[in-house]
Amino acid sequence: MGEPVRHSPGSSSTPNLALRVFGYIVLAVAVLLILVPLYFIVVTSFKTFQDVYSDPITFWPDPVAPENYSYVWQSSGFAQYLRNSVIITLVLTVVEVILGVMSAYAFAFLRFPGRDLLFLLVIAALMVPNEITIISNYALVASLGWRDSYLGVIVPLAGVAFGAFLMRNHFQSLPREILEASKMDGANFFTTMFRVVLPLSWPTLSAFVLITVVTEWNQYLWPFLITDTPRAATLPVGLTRLQDAEGLTNWAPVMAGTVLTTLPMIIIFLVLQRQMIKGLTAGAVKG
Repeated sequence: MGEPVRHSPGSSSTPNLALRVFGYIVLAVAVLLILVPLYFIVVTSFKTFQDVYSDPITFWPDPVAPENYSYVWQSSGFAQYLRNSVIITLVLTVVEVILGVMSAYAFAFLRFPGRDLLFLLVIAALMVPNEITIISNYALVASLGWRDSYLGVIVPLAGVAFGAFLMRNHFQSLPREILEASKMDGANFFTTMFRVVLPLSWPTLSAFVLITVVTEWNQYLWPFLITDTPRAATLPVGLTRLQDAEGLTNWAPVMAGTVLTTLPMIIIFLVLQRQMIKGLTAGAVKG
């Protein structure tokens, strides 16, 4: 019999090291692709009109023009757009979270005829792009007289299946012993949900809330179609109306408005990112 083949200690670690270096390179490229546009948005927001269109391009504002932010806030109706976005986002978040939690709780813990078929319909709704329903929604909202109003913006966006899908999968991963113990203690439907299930589901619930807030804050197409005036228009719609229709667009105030629009979502994400990651990965690994 021949002697067993012996591998040098460093032979197996070399491919792993190469893969790790390659992974860091890909990660660095991805970070640059994200940060470079953000950098130019912030820098452009402090430039003057002449500096924006200078040739060659400048990588730092000279001179610095912070008055772009005061112009956006005072002269473009930014405060009205901000108020509309806050109201619409809060209402949509509350409605979608309530509908998502209640429907997910029913799909996870209640038994009724056609439950699995209804859940398949919910999953099917996730596969339908919102653009497909725009024409029918617009015709319905217009016939009800809800154009250019909060109701016209909010109602068609309130029915989202993502929350039911996410929360139902999490509810099914909870220990059944806890739910059975709550029933033995005489807890009813709402007591079990609010005092047992939801406290155990806080990471996933916070991820659901964060995703909903960011999604509704950034809604553009439907509010743009259904609003004609700043009365119910949101911040993304207001940014498009910042652009001057005559001549060259003054991109510096537009970028200042973009910074002011995205800053609240960045702060919320940085505060809740751990809860979001924990919530999205809850139940993915079972010990």
